[in-house]
Order: sequence, then C-alpha cells, then structure tokens
Amino acid sequence: VDLFAEQVQAKGRVTVGRGQCIEQYGEGEAYLPLLEALGRLCQEAGGEQLIRLLRQHAPMWLMQLPGVVEEAERKELQAQVQGASRERMLREMAEVLEVVTARRPLLLLLEDLHWSDPSTIELLSYIAQRRERARLMIVGTYRPVDAVLSQHPLKGVKQELQAKGLCEELRVELLQETDVTTYVGERLGDSKLADELGQVVHQRTEGNALFMVNVVEALISQGIISKTNGHWELKQQSEEIDTSETLQQLIEKQIERLSSEEQRILEVASLAGVEFPVAAVAAALKQDIDEIEDVCEELAGRGHFLREEEIAEWPDGTVSGRYAFQHALYREVLSRRVGGARRVRLHRQIGERLEAGYKNHTEEVAAELAVHFERGRDPERAVRYLQQAADAAFRQFAYMKAVNHSTKAIAVLASLPEGGERTEQELALQMTLAPALMAIHGYADSEAERAYTRALALCRQLEDPPQLLMVLPAMRGIYYVRADYARTQELAEEYLPLAERMPLLPFLIWAQYGLGETLMYAGQLQQGRVHLEQGSALYDPDEVRAAGYYPVHDPGVACLTETGWALWLQGYPDQAVQKVQEGLTLAQDIADPLSLALAYNGCVGLHQFRREGQAVLTEVKTALGHAQEYGFPYWRAWGLILEGWAMAAQGQQPGVEQITAAVAAYREIRARHHLSHFLALLGEAYLCTGQVEEGGRVISEALTLVNQTGERYYKAELYRLKGELLLMQASKKEKAKRKRQNTDVAGEAEACFQKALEVSRHQEAKSLELRAATSLARLWQQQGKTAEAHTLLTEIYNWFTEGFDTADLKDAKALLGELA
Repeated sequence: VDLFAEQVQAKGRVTVGRGQCIEQYGEGEAYLPLLEALGRLCQEAGGEQLIRLLRQHAPMWLMQLPGVVEEAERKELQAQVQGASRERMLREMAEVLEVVTARRPLLLLLEDLHWSDPSTIELLSYIAQRRERARLMIVGTYRPVDAVLSQHPLKGVKQELQAKGLCEELRVELLQETDVTTYVGERLGDSKLADELGQVVHQRTEGNALFMVNVVEALISQGIISKTNGHWELKQQSEEIDTSETLQQLIEKQIERLSSEEQRILEVASLAGVEFPVAAVAAALKQDIDEIEDVCEELAGRGHFLREEEIAEWPDGTVSGRYAFQHALYREVLSRRVGGARRVRLHRQIGERLEAGYKNHTEEVAAELAVHFERGRDPERAVRYLQQAADAAFRQFAYMKAVNHSTKAIAVLASLPEGGERTEQELALQMTLAPALMAIHGYADSEAERAYTRALALCRQLEDPPQLLMVLPAMRGIYYVRADYARTQELAEEYLPLAERMPLLPFLIWAQYGLGETLMYAGQLQQGRVHLEQGSALYDPDEVRAAGYYPVHDPGVACLTETGWALWLQGYPDQAVQKVQEGLTLAQDIADPLSLALAYNGCVGLHQFRREGQAVLTEVKTALGHAQEYGFPYWRAWGLILEGWAMAAQGQQPGVEQITAAVAAYREIRARHHLSHFLALLGEAYLCTGQVEEGGRVISEALTLVNQTGERYYKAELYRLKGELLLMQASKKEKAKRKRQNTDVAGEAEACFQKALEVSRHQEAKSLELRAATSLARLWQQQGKTAEAHTLLTEIYNWFTEGFDTADLKDAKALLGELA
C-alpha cells in the first residue's frame, strides 16, 4: 500500500490522505480514521482550501477537528448543526469528497479497518453506493480473520458491496516458495543460502508472511543461521530445524532477550494501548520522560517491537513521543506478563496522568480513561468517563457507541454503594441510552421504552427531579408514535401540573402542546385546541432559545401547526392556513431542521385537507428535499404519502403505489400514529383510480386501527370513504350485469354516511361533517329524496363563514344548486 501511494504521488496532481484505525479502548472514537485523514490534509499545503470547503459543505466534520478550528468557531458550528442527524453527517462527507475531488483526485488510505468503529464502516458503505461522480479511490487494509472473530460489521458491508460490484478485494495470498526465497535473499543479502533456507521457511510457515518474517528473525536470534567472515551459514541441517513454536512463543523469546528495563517499559506501554504516549508510560513508572523516550526511540530505530508515530501534545502543555506496537500480538503477549495487582495500579496511574494532561478536555479521551479507571478498580471515575464518552458519541450521531458506553456504565455503576448520587448517575445514563436507542431502532422502540421506564422510576426515587420534565414527554412521545392514546393522555395529564410548578417556561409550553396534541388526535378537537392555543400564548422564542430545551422540535412551531390542523377540522379553513403559515415562518426564523420538517409537512398536510392537489405537488418537493437532506425517514414517509395522494387524485396509478410503499416504510420505523389517516388517503387513492375492493380492505383496516388505538380525528372521513367505495362497487356491478342498483348496498352506504355525520357532529368536526352531508345528500338525490337532501346540506353549509373557495364548499354549493 505504501509503495502504491508513492507511485501515485510520483505522477503528481493526486492528493493522498491517510487514516489509521487502532485498537481503541472501549468503543473508541467515531470516524477516527476519516477524522485523522482530514486533520492531516488540513495541516498540509493547500489545507486552507480544504478547511473552506469543509466549512461550506461539511460543518459537522469541521466541528470535530479541534486542531484545525478555533474554539469560538467550533461552538458556532455546534449551534449551526443543532438538531442535525447521523444521515446528514454521512451526506456531508460524501458531498465534500465530491467537491474536493472535482478539483484534484484523492486517494484515501485507511489502515487496519478490522479495528474501525461501526460509524466509519457505515460511512464507507454510504460513499460506495453514491451515484454522484467523484474522482476518489479508497484503499482499506484489514485482517479478515480478526474481522470474523470479532463479528465486525466490516465483513457484512464488504460482502454487500462486492455483490453490487462496488468494491474489489485484493487478498494477500500465501507466498510461494520462490517469494519466500526472494525475501530471505533480500533480508540476508546472500543468495547462496537463500535457496536452501527459503525452502525450509516456506515448509514451516506455508507462506504466511507474518510467520515468515518472525521465523527468519528467530533463526537469526537463536544462532541457527549466523554470519561468519561476512557470509551467512546454516548451523543445523535443514531437516533438524524446529519451527513448531507458535508466533506467541517466538515473541516471548524476543521479549526475554530484551534488557529488564526494556521489558518493563514495554509491559507498561502495552497497558496504555496499541498506540501510546511516552508521558503516560513515564507517569506509571515514575520515571523521567526522556529516559523512557530514549528506550522507545532505540527500539523503534531497530524496528524492534515499536514504530514511531506523531508527537503527542496534551492540553496541559505536555509534549512527548508517541509510539505504536508493530503488531497487536506484541502488545497482547506483553500485557499478559503484568500481574494482577500491578496491572490495577498501573492502569490507575496511567489514567490519572492522562486525566491531568487533558484537564478540561477529557471528553477527547473519555473512552480510554474509562477503561483505565475500570481496570484500575476506580468505578466512580470509570462511570464518569463512560458517561462523557456516551454523550460525545451521541453528539457525533454514533448512536451504537452511545448505547454501548451507557450500558457499560450502568453495569459498572451497580458496583457502587446505593444512594442518591448513584441514582442520579444512573438517571443521567438512562437519559443518554434511551434517545440513542430510539435513534437506532425508531421512536417506538421497546428497549428505549424500558430505558425511559427505568428513568421514570429513578425520578420517583429522587422525588421529582428536573429530569422528570424530560422523561415524561419522551415517554409520551413513544406512546404517541405507537398511537396508544390512552397512555399518551395519561402521561400528558401528569406532566401539565408538574410543568406548571416549574419556573422554566419551555416545560409548560411543551406540556400544553403535548396534552393539546393528544386530545386533538383522540377526537377531542376543542379541548385540544384550547391547550395548543395556550401553548402559543405562552411562547417566547428568546426564552425558549435561552433555556435550550425541547425534546424534539420547537414547541411554538408545533403549537401553531397543530392549531392550524384543529382549525381546519373544526370548519375554519382560512384561519387554518394563517396558523400553519405562522408556524412555518417561525420555523424558518429558528432554522431548526426538525421544526422545519414539522412545519413543511404541516403546510402540505393542510393542502391535502383542503383538497388542493396541485399545491401539494408543488410544496411537497420542499418537504421531501428537507427530509432527504437531514435524513428524517419519518418525515420523508409523510411527504411521499401526501404526494402520492395528490397524484392519485389526478387518476395516476403510480400515486397509489407510492402511498403503499411509503406506508410500508412508515410501519417499518414502528410508527402507528396518523396511520389511520394515511390509510384513509390510500383508500381515497384507490377510490380515485377505481380499485374499490382494495380500497374497501384498506378502510376496514383503518377503522380497526381506530378502535385499537383511539386515534379518532379522521374517523368520520373513514366511514364516509367506506360508503363511497360501497356505492362505486355497486355501480360497477350494475354496469356489468345491467341490473338495478342493489338496494342493500345503498342502505349500507347510507349507514356509513350517517355514522360519519354522527362522529363528526360529536367531535364538532365541521369540515368532515360537510363532507359526510354532501355524500349523503348526493345519495338521497339519486333516491329521489331531494327535499331531505337539501335541508341536510343547507344546514351545514350555512354554518360556514369562510373558506368558500375550497373544494368541499364549492362541491356542496353546486349540489345545493342541483337540489333547489
């Protein structure tokens, strides 16, 4: 790989970036090799241009290069990307690579991918599957056996990319005898001995390159081959040479030939990691850094056990050499030589020196510190740094690392004495674990529910701590996404009085929103709207920003958007437009991605309510583009469903297929709320395209779901659509058999319309009552009940004071003209 890189660079106008994966303590740092490669390229000639491009196209990555940007800019970048997702992070790197390579080809070398973190592998898979043009070549090295034994995700990703023709694997094949002979001749500088010894080494090692090198070195060190009068000689008959010792045994013998000081230094270094700073080893041995540096430098100079790496510079001003073991097996063998009690003491000393060296920047090495203190029998500090590592991983969208760090910390915490401090620590860990699980498995994840349930129990033990104000809305959110409205309302009603006792306004706004949203979608429109409007009245954007708290999206945007929907349902279509537009304007001012996603889809959803298909098709492009940019699968499914409805309303069959696929994707992320509404849109799409049997099946499923979940806000429309589908089915049969319309079917349809009227009147959902009355009046018109139809429709039509340009009111007015 090194030779290939040299040859490429020799041809000019090719940038070479290099990142090294190391066997990290704990879960390690997400995207480590990519960040290392970026950091190096930014420091090289022309690095200013790369920094500028990162600032423009990949601020989330620039934010994680502390040596490249000043602290003030780093904080500014953190504020800029607040609310962004892991998907955006992947997209940013892919896009910046495309921009960078448009100017100059890039060769990216990633070493030892079998030690890489899952986030790096996910990014490589994402980049490989991009269709956009990039003059980019990524070369990664890894040991297949290590990847298999550790069940590393690299193995599965590599197989998937190979199957798609998106990568090639160049296996390091076993060496042939001629290759081994060539190596021996080069190593000894003596071709006479090479033929005989090459055959022996190949027979004993079967061409394994690592074993070959070590066997030759062992034969030299044991004197089996030695130099006499400037020539190498074999001191034993070839058939007598025993190379049955394992590589581990060879390493043990190499260690034993070192001085006691060298052995002691390497043993301590092995506890510091595959790659280690001399300062940490010196602290553990209580020796001067220069003394340790001299030994490490000499060993590295001989190519014995160590290789020199870049200088280690710590925030406290410490500067020391950094070295890495030539092979992980060296470190493994050396670390096993350290006794139990001594091992505990050394780990603690290394951890304490590293902790002091990083002062207020311990989050950069938190995972490493956690391992040292756990192995150093200091569980308090181990938990503290596992928490830091989990929080850092969550901020990097490395959610699996956040889960693993949090889970490990909770396990270590169990060894500490019970009490208030331990309870508070576990509560903080559960509050990191739960959202990370939700990010991985979806908003309705059962593991996340267990974590939040445990957090709630811990809050009870602590007598209503501030975290309770975050746990309750989060749990409400889980049940809301599952459309468990009974449990959702129970939690929302518990939360409101609690928030009213707190001095922080955002909690109260969120409580009003949570209860209002729950009541509205359960069909209690007026009660829900009251709470939503109270939330809007309390909202102060500056105060909410200062508090820095909202579980998902901004509560002001949410209150306005949901109020708009409630207003439409209640029969105020023009006021609904105004409220939803206010929500969008606020979201655009805030520029929070999740709040914008809610506002965009709220606007498109209102167009769907108002049956404005062309407006849906126009505005949904913005909503879908935003969801794609920030990686919001939930909102993307929303947009696709609404777009599919608008297409089907124009009689386009692909619209039906799009809704079907998007609903499946919505179910896949375990979402059930709004599902009855989305199934209604699918049923309506089937109605528009004449597929009555499929439509009837979907509407029946939706009504079953309403009864299971209590999501009733669109229940009246479901009954109306069921009646319309029944009439279309009867009409088709009449045409086919040339018979009169089946009166039984007409009766069933009329019952559905009557049920829709009953439900809408009970909920005071005037817009849905208008639709139901229009459908029933049209049926009565066909049956000759003109007077009854006119009376029914006139009463509801005359109730309206606005929205006369909407499709529903236009249809009702036209039908009234026919009935007059």
